[in-house]
Amino acid sequence: MTENFSLRFPPEWAEQSAVLIAWPYAMGDFKPWLTEVETTYELIAHAVSQRQKLIIACRDRNHRRHIENRLFGRRAQLGNITLVEIVYDDVWVRDTAPLSVETPHGAKLLDFRFNGWGGKYPHDNDALLARRIYNSGILGTSVMESVDFVLEGGSLESDGEGTLLTTARCLLNPNRNPHLDQSQIEAQLKAAFGLKRILWLHRGHAEGDDTDAHVDTLARFCSVDTLAYTASDCSQDPLHGDLKAMEEELKNLKTAAGRPYHLVPLPIPKPIVSEEGARLPATYANFLIINEAVLVPIYGDEADEIALSRLAECFPNREMVAIPATPLIRQFGSIHCMSMQFPKSVILG
Repeated sequence: MTENFSLRFPPEWAEQSAVLIAWPYAMGDFKPWLTEVETTYELIAHAVSQRQKLIIACRDRNHRRHIENRLFGRRAQLGNITLVEIVYDDVWVRDTAPLSVETPHGAKLLDFRFNGWGGKYPHDNDALLARRIYNSGILGTSVMESVDFVLEGGSLESDGEGTLLTTARCLLNPNRNPHLDQSQIEAQLKAAFGLKRILWLHRGHAEGDDTDAHVDTLARFCSVDTLAYTASDCSQDPLHGDLKAMEEELKNLKTAAGRPYHLVPLPIPKPIVSEEGARLPATYANFLIINEAVLVPIYGDEADEIALSRLAECFPNREMVAIPATPLIRQFGSIHCMSMQFPKSVILG
């Protein structure tokens, strides 16, 4: 495949037409914590719908009525919300929804293969979610292209100017595209997204993360020259060494103009554990940028305010909206994982 610089992979801070989420349901993986996680979803739906369009995937008519009742009680902006009945397994649409690129002729949606994060989970319905969303007509007349390459949206960070940040632990993992080497994977990404260069992180992970170190739990573009990243100052934390090694990698990265990035460390909260005692992947890096605001996961930890303050400096023209995210990490994801934004070039149907 050849590079195509007529394509643009827009950054998350670019103006958006909508955000997509998939509502948790009674027989899904969130069943033990459904009440708590639905409250978190209500807060996210309220925050998004105050500022832009929100698309909510629901499983059937009864599920749709249930969601409508909950949102009415939360006083969400119902006029900005569209519910679409689609069968799905997991709610992590960051990794299953179509990805958007911009072309001289308008938006193009990319439907990559999804294999359940390297074959870890059943994924028959999730592998079809992008196509089902597209076939619903909600994304308007945008063209969608199927790409024979395993890829999840949470593994990618774009600066909107041709630079992609990703992790070797995920994209070079043999459980994704074992027949391709690094140069072939880079060629595939450059062709699909119109990239000029790819920056790789080899270190860093969130304990309890089952995505093989998605970059959206570790380091995020806040602008073309600013990266916010998960950091550890506690030498007793088992994550400390790996995160310090990632920090050194970040210090050595250069912008397209050849300058060091402005790095903003985000603390990690004290360990939050599952009922079985396993640490859950709590990270402040899994924030979602929307029009006029940033939705920031919080965990009832003293580090919450530090993270909110540092992200506010990164996004001076956006409101920080704190969202209690502990219910989400019970299933190993957070706000960014459960959402997908579409740029304004995706004109809704």
